[in-house]
Amino acid sequence: MSQPHVFQSLLDRPAARFHLRNPDRGLVLATRVETAFDSRSRRTGLLGRSGLPPGTALAIAPSNAVHTFGMRFPIDVVFIRRDGRVLKCVRNLRRGRIAAALRAFAVLEFAAGSDAVAATRPGDRLMLDEAGPRTSAD
Repeated sequence: MSQPHVFQSLLDRPAARFHLRNPDRGLVLATRVETAFDSRSRRTGLLGRSGLPPGTALAIAPSNAVHTFGMRFPIDVVFIRRDGRVLKCVRNLRRGRIAAALRAFAVLEFAAGSDAVAATRPGDRLMLDEAGPRTSAD
């Protein structure tokens, strides 16, 4: 990820907490953003978990496709460009499915049923806002 991108601040300030916002619609999509930026964590994703807490997003980059083979729960998925523009939203992706957006730079995964994801549309711009330092509770 050598070129600037929407997740640059996560790399530059790994000790900070960030909120993922959709300023075009005045929405907060996540109050906690987990990252999968290396090969191992991208391959693992949410496999082995029993769920994803509400208000949490898993950012997978670079990636333009995800699968739910072996997953225990459905997810909402947002595909974005490098600049944070939404290309595609997939709601309630059930187990054993694949979703892709060939021009995507990254994928954001959420617990299925997120109202903010449901209101997000292709063309919206997503961004990160620093929420303060991480604590042991994070």
